Amino acid sequence: MAEEIRAEMVANVWKVVVSAGDEVAEGDTLVILESMKMEIPVVAESDGTVGQLAVNEGDVVQEGDLIATIE
Repeated sequence: MAEEIRAEMVANVWKVVVSAGDEVAEGDTLVILESMKMEIPVVAESDGTVGQLAVNEGDVVQEGDLIATIE
């Protein structure tokens, strides 16, 4: 079952670090969000493969929006 990584706040997607299909370990940075001039890394909560990457650099995400899935 895929784990969904969701935005915890309204923010801009500043940098996308991984691509779909990449292997990640728990704690690896997936994307970096920017909000109020602060950079907020979004990290994998478990080991696996990035199944879907639902954001692109420059996107604006709302609280609860899907960022990625880890399979």
